[in-house]
Amino acid sequence: MAALRRWCSTAAVAATGKGTRWGRLWNSRAGVWCRSLLSDYKEACREIFVGAYERPFKSSLYVALLGGAYGCYYTNPDDTSFQSRILETSNQLALLSPWIRSGTSDGHVQSLTKLRNEGRLRYVSLGIVSLAYVADYDPETSLYEARCSALSVPWAQLRERVLDVGFAGRWWVLENKMENYDINEEEFKHLPPSLLATAAPTAQETERNERLHQESWKALVMEEEEEMDSRKKSGEVTGEGKEISTKRDI
Repeated sequence: MAALRRWCSTAAVAATGKGTRWGRLWNSRAGVWCRSLLSDYKEACREIFVGAYERPFKSSLYVALLGGAYGCYYTNPDDTSFQSRILETSNQLALLSPWIRSGTSDGHVQSLTKLRNEGRLRYVSLGIVSLAYVADYDPETSLYEARCSALSVPWAQLRERVLDVGFAGRWWVLENKMENYDINEEEFKHLPPSLLATAAPTAQETERNERLHQESWKALVMEEEEEMDSRKKSGEVTGEGKEISTKRDI
C-alpha cells in the first residue's frame, strides 16, 4: 500500500508539472535540445577523464602543450613593446662613443628608428607569435598608391618584409643584434687570425689568476728583514750580537 501511494503521488506531481510553464519549457523542442546537448557534453567530459586515467602519458603531453600555448599567448609581445624596445636600444647606443658602439647594432637600430619615424612599421599578431614588418607608406598617407587595394603588397611577400619576430616576451632579432652592442668589430678586423681567435681560460688558468690576484693585495716585505727574522727564529743571532756587529761596522 505504501508503494502504491508513492506511485500515485509521483504521477500526480508529474501531471501537474506538465501544465506549468517550466514543464512546458522542459518538454518543448528547445528543452529537449538543451538536454541532449548537456548529455553530450557530460559524456564527452566523462570520456576525457576516463582517457586521461587510462593513458596518463598522452594526457600529460596534451596538458603540457596546452599550457605552453597559453603561456606563449599570455607573453606574446605587442607593438607598444616593440617601439619601446627600439627607443631603449637607441638610448643605450647613444650613451656610447661612435668609436666604441657596434656597427651592426647601430645600423639595425637606426634603420628601425627611421622606419618608425616614417610610420612604416607594421605589427601583426598570430596568437602565440608576433611579426613586425615594413610597409611602403604611412597609414595616413593620401596617395593613390597607398589607398588602392589592387596595388597593396600581397601576403606572399610578407616573409621578405619581416623585420623581427616576437615570441615569449622578447623580440629575438633585435636582441640578437644588441648582444655585443658595445664592441666595435671594425677595430679588430685588421688583427691576425691568431689574435682574432679567442678561447675561454681553463680551470687551472682561472685558479692561477685568482691566486696571483690575492697575492697582489698582500703587504710587501723586505728580503733582509725576512732573512733576519728567519735567523732569529733559528737562534743564530741575538740582540747583543746584532749590537756588536753594528759597532764593528762603524
